[in-house]
Amino acid sequence: MIEDDLLRDDTGFDRVLAFTVPARHVRGRMVRLGPVLETVLSAHDYPKVVKHVLAEALVLTALMGSLLKDENAQLTFQAQAEGGAVDLLVCDYRDGELRGYLRHDPAMVVALEEDCSLETMFGKGFLAITFDLATSGERYQGIVPLEGASLAHACESYFAQSEQLPTLIRIAVRSNGPRCVAGGMLVQHFPDGEEGRERLHVKEDHPDWEHVAILSGTVQAAELVDPVLTLEELAWRLFHEESEVRVEPLLPLSRGCRCTVEHYLSILSKFPEDQLEDMRDDDGHIPVDCAFCSKVLRVPA
Repeated sequence: MIEDDLLRDDTGFDRVLAFTVPARHVRGRMVRLGPVLETVLSAHDYPKVVKHVLAEALVLTALMGSLLKDENAQLTFQAQAEGGAVDLLVCDYRDGELRGYLRHDPAMVVALEEDCSLETMFGKGFLAITFDLATSGERYQGIVPLEGASLAHACESYFAQSEQLPTLIRIAVRSNGPRCVAGGMLVQHFPDGEEGRERLHVKEDHPDWEHVAILSGTVQAAELVDPVLTLEELAWRLFHEESEVRVEPLLPLSRGCRCTVEHYLSILSKFPEDQLEDMRDDDGHIPVDCAFCSKVLRVPA
């Protein structure tokens, strides 16, 4: 059974594939997460429905983060809301490293169904997607409402509104007991034929985009998480009718939490002495709780 196989085989997971279809002016990313996802999720005792939301967010973060070309550039994916079971979700990506955290109300989660809408999960809120470019020091941020059937739909709205870029995103999450795997695909159209050019006349009904969107839309959830089907094979399966499909070497993904004493020392060094004194314990250390990995570090500051 594929459901059992995908949860046994770890070799096909924790990878990103970048691909292009030059004749259609299309770029894309495919992601599969396995052990890295489990490591992130294991930091907290998340209920299943909450695990799936965070898994979807981590796949989206990897898909969009892998679009960055600058070394040390970072993408931050943050949802803030009120009135729902989840009021905060934060993920980020930097140089192939992923981390994520979700804050929820356990009492409200009990009443949720496995397949619930964004409004039921989050209530009213917004999604902020931030690109920090290390080379230039520039920061770009887009904010969209948490509306639609899923976080993927909210991200499609972000690209349509903030980037004027036709985008199709598909996500799949599967779990079996404590194990959880996820996969996704992002496809975008550059009608001018070049990434980065000014896009003044982007149209969703461009014939090239309509064609590619139809092909991309045929991808199945099982294909996105099947480790036996390589990402290269999946790209070929979807676009083999095109004259050329270019793929780049697979990029490995890892869990990257920056909760080190050195990191927190650099942050605490910006606080005035009177505030540091209030934070110190009897031994002269400052306890710092990392929400991403649940570790508590005692920082000598």
